[in-house]
Amino acid sequence: MAFEIHVTGIGKEQAIVLQDTSTGTYAEIYSTGALLNQFALPLHGTPFNVVDGFDSPATVAEKITDGFKSAKLSPFTCRLNKGQYSFQEQVYTIQKHYIPPHAIHGIIYDAVYNITDSGANEQAAYVKLEYQYTGADAGYPFAYDVTVLWQLEKNSHLTVTTTVSHNNDFAIPMADGWHPYFKLDVPVDQCSLQFDSNTQVEFDDTLIPTGKLVADNRFEAAPASLQGVFLDNCFAITAGNARPVCTYSSEQLKLTIAPAASYPYLQIYTPPHRESIAIENLSAPPDAFNNKMSLLLAEKNTPYQFSTTYIIETI
Repeated sequence: MAFEIHVTGIGKEQAIVLQDTSTGTYAEIYSTGALLNQFALPLHGTPFNVVDGFDSPATVAEKITDGFKSAKLSPFTCRLNKGQYSFQEQVYTIQKHYIPPHAIHGIIYDAVYNITDSGANEQAAYVKLEYQYTGADAGYPFAYDVTVLWQLEKNSHLTVTTTVSHNNDFAIPMADGWHPYFKLDVPVDQCSLQFDSNTQVEFDDTLIPTGKLVADNRFEAAPASLQGVFLDNCFAITAGNARPVCTYSSEQLKLTIAPAASYPYLQIYTPPHRESIAIENLSAPPDAFNNKMSLLLAEKNTPYQFSTTYIIETI
């Protein structure tokens, strides 16, 4: 078969490799976080990984909160103002991780998923992972199920689809996202970025949205150099695009990110080391539990899907 799947380890030590044997492209997924740890293609005869990930599955639990590399953001994305929100006339306070003064990046980023399905054929390799959140955090006592499907197809197309559902007796607030860091063959300052947005979500000085949208078309029309550019911002994807596209490229490599309409926001962050860049697909901007921007009120026994595709290629 053109595609293969290989699984090593068990539980939080488990790693899954989806491979296109005809091209040498592969993706490595960890059961911890259902996160993408590697996405590689041959460059000058050697596999080149475009994901700034971890050394091994064992290091995820220890280091995931140090940058939240590749983390699943659920049931809220990015920052939640002081970790608090009101729902059904009750105030809830998240108990999980804080970067003071705000709770950050949801509550299941370190969850260990179980493989429920996998396979490979001439067209693709895939793995489906599932986690059942029990409502253990007092700040979000609403149980829900999350399924993550990773599928590697021809032409170095890697698609991830998250499905969430629940059986609480009432609709619950939800948002979804991913927090991967990508690296090319050169530092960020030698790369360019383009995405379909002319609107930035305005933040206060603690990175909480003010409720305003401001014009920002720096990256809309054509790839723009990132030389000396610092970003820690959320952008609203231009409405009406069925498959909005983001490209991050060097002279030799191009990464294309094509989210479905279920991810209408991009959060972009350039860390101080400038070796990689976080390009985050979000269903709602930061603090959506409070500002209600694109907040999903998920109905009982109704599946909701969020999907994006990553494509890597040489130029």
